[in-house]
Amino acid sequence: MKFISWNVNGFRACLNKGFEEFFKNTDADFFCIQETKMQPGQADFKADGYYQYWYSAEKKGYSGTAVITKHEPLNVTYGLGIEEHDHEGRIITLEYENFYLLCVYTPNAQRELARLDYRMKWEDALREYMKKLDSKKPVIYCGDLNVAHEEIDLKNPKTNHFSAGFSDEERGKFTELLSAGFTDTFRELYPEKVQYSWWSYMYHAREKNVGWRIDYFVVSQRLFKNVKDSFILTDVMGSDHCPVGLEIEL
Repeated sequence: MKFISWNVNGFRACLNKGFEEFFKNTDADFFCIQETKMQPGQADFKADGYYQYWYSAEKKGYSGTAVITKHEPLNVTYGLGIEEHDHEGRIITLEYENFYLLCVYTPNAQRELARLDYRMKWEDALREYMKKLDSKKPVIYCGDLNVAHEEIDLKNPKTNHFSAGFSDEERGKFTELLSAGFTDTFRELYPEKVQYSWWSYMYHAREKNVGWRIDYFVVSQRLFKNVKDSFILTDVMGSDHCPVGLEIEL
């Protein structure tokens, strides 16, 4: 099965920048989308043969996630079931016979780490949620996780040490998640590979490849043996992020 995850930085804008062509040509089983920035009915995207699940933030033009899939799930859950965390459309869970799929848009800690305390609460709540799911069946967790885990995962680690997405606290929470029984598929397969999934719109960052790897496919450790590939599609335009993908036998 092929999975694609992409922070589109506004679904309606991305539709005008080649999303539909990419969607058709890629022919994936699952498309997980983050930062849709829209309310229901604001975009008309028809995908014959696919089921669509959208979760919008209460605040208009902000956040939001979606999953478009060929495979009808047994159950769909929106949010974490925790009131504090369920206003921004950040997580969709699809349950299947032998796995759970989580499409997630992790909160950004923001400039000067203004939202770091909230981010820490989110990380703890999500980790506990994932552990509960994992106790029942394996988990595939993907999305814009807003963290570069190791120095290899961004171009300028020294100057970004205290920046949102590369703070010790955020990196530590990702380490905690992996220690709880999960695997970063790309890094496990390619321990030395330097490839990024997000670039600032400023200073010609993408042109110069001054980027960060903050988009992931993470799986339950026992599922990793089924992974055939984990990849980053750096040549796909349409957003400040590029799509990332997973091929796995399920």
